[in-house]
Amino acid sequence: MNGREQTRKELTVRGLIIGVLITLVFTAANVYFGLKAGLTFSTSIPAAVISMAILRGFRDATIQENNIVQTVASAAGTLSSIIFVLPGLIMIGYWTEFPFWTSFWICALGGILGVMYSIPLRRALVTTSDLPYPEGVACAEVLKVGSSGDSAHASDVEHGRAGLLAVLWGSIVSAAFAVIVGTQIFAADVAQTFRIGRRGAVSGYDFALSFALLAIGHLVGLSVGIAMLIGALIGWGWGVPHFSAIAGDLTTAAATLAQKTWSTKVRFVGAGAIGVSAIWTLLKLVKPVASGLASAMAASRARKAGKADTLPITERDIPIGLVGLVTLACMLPIGWLLGYFGNTSGLGTHLPTLIIGGVAYVVLMSFFVSAVCGYMAGLIGSSNSPLSGIGILVVIGAALLLVIGLKPYVPPDAAKSLMAFALFTTAVIFNVAAIANNNLQDLKTGQLVDATPWKQQMALVIGVIAGAFVIPPVLDLVNHAYGFVGAPGAELRPHPLPAPQAGLISSLAQGVIAADIDWSLIRIGGFIGIGIILLDEILARTTKHMRVPPLAVGLGIYLPTQSTLMIVVGAIVGWFFDQRANRTPKPEATKQLGVLLASGLIVGESIIGVILSAIVVFSGKAAPLGVVGPGFEIAGVFIGGLAFAVIAFLLYRWILRMATARSA
Repeated sequence: MNGREQTRKELTVRGLIIGVLITLVFTAANVYFGLKAGLTFSTSIPAAVISMAILRGFRDATIQENNIVQTVASAAGTLSSIIFVLPGLIMIGYWTEFPFWTSFWICALGGILGVMYSIPLRRALVTTSDLPYPEGVACAEVLKVGSSGDSAHASDVEHGRAGLLAVLWGSIVSAAFAVIVGTQIFAADVAQTFRIGRRGAVSGYDFALSFALLAIGHLVGLSVGIAMLIGALIGWGWGVPHFSAIAGDLTTAAATLAQKTWSTKVRFVGAGAIGVSAIWTLLKLVKPVASGLASAMAASRARKAGKADTLPITERDIPIGLVGLVTLACMLPIGWLLGYFGNTSGLGTHLPTLIIGGVAYVVLMSFFVSAVCGYMAGLIGSSNSPLSGIGILVVIGAALLLVIGLKPYVPPDAAKSLMAFALFTTAVIFNVAAIANNNLQDLKTGQLVDATPWKQQMALVIGVIAGAFVIPPVLDLVNHAYGFVGAPGAELRPHPLPAPQAGLISSLAQGVIAADIDWSLIRIGGFIGIGIILLDEILARTTKHMRVPPLAVGLGIYLPTQSTLMIVVGAIVGWFFDQRANRTPKPEATKQLGVLLASGLIVGESIIGVILSAIVVFSGKAAPLGVVGPGFEIAGVFIGGLAFAVIAFLLYRWILRMATARSA
């Protein structure tokens, strides 16, 4: 066994090159999709499928080498979480574009720190935990099917081909649909806003005709879908009507009033719910994280005593001493980066306070959010990571510290600089937590395919650096093509990207520093969060499978219905598909094909989104593919909605038939 461990191919140059190339494409796709929908997706499964297709041509390829490729490429789904913060600097008018090297170092340094933090967390949240890690387990199953080798049964090989077909056709269909939406023959969404009663109350709904959102719903599952529906009902069934009725505005158009009420009132309620849920999650993690650190120290002692070979291959992390050194080494350039930003923002006379306080805050807060997000990734998957919600806590903490420690000593016109510094610090912490969160999902996959953790951790560092090169130019591209809602001049753009989390986080920083934030809204959200936590705990004790993840409810409150409702539909569709799959000869294999179809749907639409961004920039037109005029809108809604439903039905029926035929 030991000789096989020494000779098997795992961390190879060709694997790293394939992983980096996939990372470049998926990072660009994820940045665009996250800015549009407020959610990023896990790229591990589609990366694994593409890797298997390429590495099939090499006779000595192994399942562990495929795993390294998906580990590198998975940085795409996580580094792109920077879009939840960095556009805020454009929104508050501090930046007009994304400076390449500043943005690069935020991503690279934060990402490397995230890899280091994931090492003690791995033992607490992966090795000794019973968390399900849905995406990590699914990715491992995909790797096992596709890397079954020459000795595989014919049925396994057939299933591997079926999986590739599912991803390929999912990508083609969702990309083609997105192109037709670009021509405006199909509408982008089915939406309606309406008034309720005579007091000026408004509400509405918005189902985005997005195969990517449908697929995300399939991947996160029914519990998360129902939780997001509960959040949407709280936000739009109670919050928007309640606060708009209090305003009593009968003259503003219903759609404008609904959007204003949601963005200025209801999202802060969601922020409160997310904050309470995040704190609850952390409290549940104290014991397992402490145990994980003790285990990592024990492994380090075994290595020093010359007993490294006695450790199972699946327990060999980067040594904890080296982890500490790399962590300290990252803090020096992070301190320089904070100092450089503080100096250029006009706060140069307070650099020692900014650098020391900023670095201390990064160290402590990043470990806190890494632990919480890692736990949530294990519970409901990286695609539904609560990073954006926990960022609310991070930015409020950063802004409050600046208000207490610096605001009394700077002139009033420095408020924008303080906001910018709070957002800048939060951006670094976001990347730390995002990579730690995703790496735990990857390490779960590795555990299931007998991979070596330290090799995966090295691969992720390489993926982080590759992704960090892509994010700044893609952000700049979409900024020039569309702009962001709330940014100066965005009202002159026809379709600015909502970037909902960046908008919320920047408005929170602004509210705390300007001392005009409505804390009562966050308090209401906090009480809602407590109620949901109690409900979830009751369900955990009284039912076998039904849960209501509190953070998912918070996301449902503060994300626009354009993002949430189609995810709910996708969760229901995915549940029906799984029920039907249970009646096929090979239920688990059929469910895997459904997961692969969903992955393809996400990838196709997202990549087309980036291509369309480039066309918008270079053409100078808001809708360069448009072939119909504004008078076609009603027909577009009907035709697009019908086509969407029919195509979704046919795709899922095709997958079921293919699974049944291959089983036979």
